[in-house]
Amino acid sequence: MNINLGTPYETTIKRIIEKGYAGNQTEVIRQAIVAYEHMLDEEEMILVHRAVDIEVEEIEAGKAKTFSFEEIKKILKV
Repeated sequence: MNINLGTPYETTIKRIIEKGYAGNQTEVIRQAIVAYEHMLDEEEMILVHRAVDIEVEEIEAGKAKTFSFEEIKKILKV
């Protein structure tokens, strides 16, 4: 894969290599992709936690219908 990142990014990559954080350009790009993936995973978890908090608040406020385990079994005819 051949990618042209442009001067600002190439300069940043060179600085990262010079500081010893990576051995070459490929390693810098791989580390960046892994870091980006972790950031996305963390963001997804934050969004899930927020959604759960909203649902719990609605349940506690009586705004959402809840079912007991027995009611669910009856609904599913288990």
